[in-house]
Amino acid sequence: MRDFLSLMAEASRARVADARARLGEGQLIRRASLRPLPPPLRLHPRFDVIAEIKPASPSAGRLAPTGPGGGDALITRARRYAHAGAAAISVLTEPSAFGGSLILLEGLALATTIPVLRKDFLVDPYQVAEARDRGAAGILLIVRLLPGEALAEMLDAAFHFSLFALVEASDEADLERALDAARAAACPALVGINARDLQTLEVDPARWERLAPRAAEHAVVVAESGVATAEGAARAATCGCRAVLAGTALMRDANPSARLAAMIEAGRETIPAREAQA
Repeated sequence: MRDFLSLMAEASRARVADARARLGEGQLIRRASLRPLPPPLRLHPRFDVIAEIKPASPSAGRLAPTGPGGGDALITRARRYAHAGAAAISVLTEPSAFGGSLILLEGLALATTIPVLRKDFLVDPYQVAEARDRGAAGILLIVRLLPGEALAEMLDAAFHFSLFALVEASDEADLERALDAARAAACPALVGINARDLQTLEVDPARWERLAPRAAEHAVVVAESGVATAEGAARAATCGCRAVLAGTALMRDANPSARLAAMIEAGRETIPAREAQA
């Protein structure tokens, strides 16, 4: 039985093939290149939060209502994220396991003034053009899905379309590739450390606790998964993370603004204490 990541990669390649059959790559690139420039990502010097919109997840199930009004509710939630101080909004566009779509990405990009990140299992530069075409300011790139020169090709595409990249690592080998790629990238590139095992879907925050200190000297590090509270944000900041990407906890919270603001405050308060100990 193939693991979850392999299944997602296969489904992503199939989506690219279907999309190309409907809209040729040259036409998409021309259209995307004419879109207005997205807002740049500006992280706070000490700490920030990228807040996520995802209708569902394999581990948590349905996280947002479906049917009439569901999209409006997600737009309202994204605006609350922005008002509470989120640096950017991560939007799932994977449809089968996460309930996302490019339509959702476009709607949220139009409805907010902060950068929007396309989060998906991207495998082809065509999908980078799709992201720009729908108003994204950045893309997630999973190192393990992009062997050989594929990662550099995706980063080149991000630069071409004036996007930032969050380059995701899950272990030591991934991290070395992510750091090398981020250093060589012409586009702004952050390094994400995912505490979730993309094969078993289990979360182990010790993963970014172990890897972040090794990466923080060389890149802006983002803790992904495993941060649900202000205490978790402070813990990530102590390890050297400049930001966290928070999803499920915010989606489940009826008052995400308060949780998000508390996470931002806790992370920023931790940084001076950490620097004083250095």
